[in-house]
Amino acid sequence: MSSRRSITFILLMVVVGLNLRPAMSSVAPLLTRLQESAGLSATAAGLLTTLPVLFLGLSAPLAPALAKRIGSERALSAALILLAAGLILRGLPLPGVLFVGSAMAGGAIGIGGTLLPALVKRELPQSADLLTGLYTMALCLGGALGAGFSVPLTQLLGSWQASLMSWALLALFALVLWHFQMPRSLQSNTPNPPKSGLLRLLKQPLTWHVMLFMGIQSSMAYIVFGWLPTLLVARGYNEADAGWTMAVSIMCQLASALGAPWLARLGRDQRPALLLVLFSTAAGLWMLLIAPLIWKWPGAALLGIGQGGSFSLALSLLVLRTANSRLAGQLSGLVQGGGYTLAALGPFGVGVMLQSGANISHIAWLLITLLTVCCGFALLAGRNQRLDDQSGGLLVERITRSY
Repeated sequence: MSSRRSITFILLMVVVGLNLRPAMSSVAPLLTRLQESAGLSATAAGLLTTLPVLFLGLSAPLAPALAKRIGSERALSAALILLAAGLILRGLPLPGVLFVGSAMAGGAIGIGGTLLPALVKRELPQSADLLTGLYTMALCLGGALGAGFSVPLTQLLGSWQASLMSWALLALFALVLWHFQMPRSLQSNTPNPPKSGLLRLLKQPLTWHVMLFMGIQSSMAYIVFGWLPTLLVARGYNEADAGWTMAVSIMCQLASALGAPWLARLGRDQRPALLLVLFSTAAGLWMLLIAPLIWKWPGAALLGIGQGGSFSLALSLLVLRTANSRLAGQLSGLVQGGGYTLAALGPFGVGVMLQSGANISHIAWLLITLLTVCCGFALLAGRNQRLDDQSGGLLVERITRSY
């Protein structure tokens, strides 16, 4: 029974994970059509791509409170309902709903993405880091599907509105599966665990180390997702090459998202793996944006390997740095909330730099500098420490092995 429960949960986790990126990735390939048909200015188009990330960050800290009130399982069902509603709303022929629906979808993704790591910690605590890699691979695959099928769906269904709305079907499918097969809590009638409180978490340096690592690496991801094709075209790539380069990078994320947690288990802690994926990201950016154009394919591969691995390890830290599923949920809310809010500034900042006339190499070196700063937080967040509240208060304890 336990084995069947675990397999069911893993399958549900993958299906839900597939839904947590298409809402964002499906818009970027259609931005030119949106600007032409909906009359969006460049600023409005930039706002449209930033809103989901911003609301993802703003909603993530609300997830633990929602889970405490109605249960993690029902909270995730509510997030899928909100996601489907937002995806449908943004395709309706009404003024402003494109932005409102995008914000709703981002909020739903923030809640769902915060709840899943805590559920993973609860269901399979001994393999939480490896399962987080599988979950991250599902996120990357969902993002690739959204980017790859948006234009074909527009041609098939006859309009960009129908294309954007069609992703609600995937969310509704996940909702039905989750509602009827979701795992029920096995917690017995034990005394209430000590309350750590979000303020106590914020007072711990470890929380900030993980949050800032999450924020900087996520900012890199959304900068690449939103601006890489534009930057490559400015370097001299044609649009087709820029698109294929982006596709190769995304596909490489799938392998590294799954493999990075396994790599992290080879060392005494996660610091070597974190530094390796950040170096891979920096090398990929250098090859694509500074080095001769002949390096584009190795650059795309290294960038994808680095970014998929960085995101996978960032999510793994949420379960490795906490002693129980409740703390994992609270840390997930704070880290993803603060991290994604910080990440939303990245694409906007690159847009401002391009508007002010910055050249591609200057932008590339700035991004590499930010990755160097991120290495510092990786060295701090990757140590074998974890937050624990079993002593009646919140503390950071050093552990000899976290898995």
